[in-house]
Amino acid sequence: MIAITGAKVFDGHDVCRMGTEVLVEGNRIKAVGEGIVPPGTETLDGTGMTLMPGMVEGHCHPSFTGVAEPAELGRIAPERHMLLTAQNLKLLLMHGFTSIFEAASAKPLLGVTARDAINEGLLVGPRMRAGSPEVTTTAGLGDERRRHIYQESFGLVADGPDEFRRVARECVRDGVDVMKINISGDEFVSHARAEITPLEDEELAAYIKVARAYGKTVACHARSSQSVKMAVRHGVDCIYHCDFADEEALDMLESVKDRVFVGPAFGLVHNCVHEGAAAGMTPDVVESMGLYRKFEHTVATLSEIRKRGLRVVVGGDYGFSITPMGTNARDIAHFVKYFGYSPAEALACATSVGGALTGFEVGEIRAGMLADLLLVKGDVLADVARLQHRENLALIMKDGVIYKNALGATTADAGLIAAE
Repeated sequence: MIAITGAKVFDGHDVCRMGTEVLVEGNRIKAVGEGIVPPGTETLDGTGMTLMPGMVEGHCHPSFTGVAEPAELGRIAPERHMLLTAQNLKLLLMHGFTSIFEAASAKPLLGVTARDAINEGLLVGPRMRAGSPEVTTTAGLGDERRRHIYQESFGLVADGPDEFRRVARECVRDGVDVMKINISGDEFVSHARAEITPLEDEELAAYIKVARAYGKTVACHARSSQSVKMAVRHGVDCIYHCDFADEEALDMLESVKDRVFVGPAFGLVHNCVHEGAAAGMTPDVVESMGLYRKFEHTVATLSEIRKRGLRVVVGGDYGFSITPMGTNARDIAHFVKYFGYSPAEALACATSVGGALTGFEVGEIRAGMLADLLLVKGDVLADVARLQHRENLALIMKDGVIYKNALGATTADAGLIAAE
């Protein structure tokens, strides 16, 4: 057993009483409270720090490897792509993300292979739900082909209910946990901007029918208002973006708020608008792509979604050159600054809400939960931006194993060598 004492404890929902201690036995939290530490127990002193659940990335693309544009993902050889994905997964864990929900794999089997390798101890990384590639239509987001050039990207292209049914079954055969489908376009696709909805009802219905038959979770890319409504009507579990949702779409989302999760994936549009110059995203380029408008709509929509009490997860399309992997915790501060969340509410989005999306027993500090814990230097509730800096993480524990420890050696330090 190991005990963590002296820290301010955020349990995934709120701050616990002063003096709260946390006792870990094996890979579980054994007890939480005051005066619970048996004599002789190994103890870590968290005085001056915040103890919180390991973070959960709810829109994660570990196989997005720092490319400037989506088409580059199709040019990476599968073998190298797997190595780069493994590198990203280790990076995520060392930035405090102990669980991830893969929003899509850039190639078939990258996520599945990574998930299995982590579970087997072959790779160091977060526990994960593995995603399919993004299934899309001809001329949809993820289709980079041209008449004269065949170009792979991150999408699996299908057209018509029969093809969507076949591709869905192939993803099931691959062993994915999450099946991703692109309903709307995006500002990064010249022929299918965000408010265009290339997917048809019959195609979505066929895809989801297969997913339901095999008990899979369905996530979707939905920026247009029409795409959000389609996602709700067809029972999609996790709806990403929702930027241009109108009042009817918002009402529909609110009607299923106890079933559905939303992920704004705000980091990409934020960085393009506010930090894009270094990547060639000049104000003229940003304006021509409609990103200022999208930014304003996203802020307004997600502020309304917060007011309506929907469950929202962090994760902002990190993995492009403009949104480097490892900077994922920036989303928490964005939720506070732009959407009106309190620090505790934003931290909940990154812990307990994300844990509920994954279905893992994570994201909360309470007896019986898996021992995924972070000790962060300082008071995270006073400054959530502390989580953006790796040096502020004094302790990273996943499944009862310590992968970073700046507090002194313990018997739970088995992950340290692998993490170095």
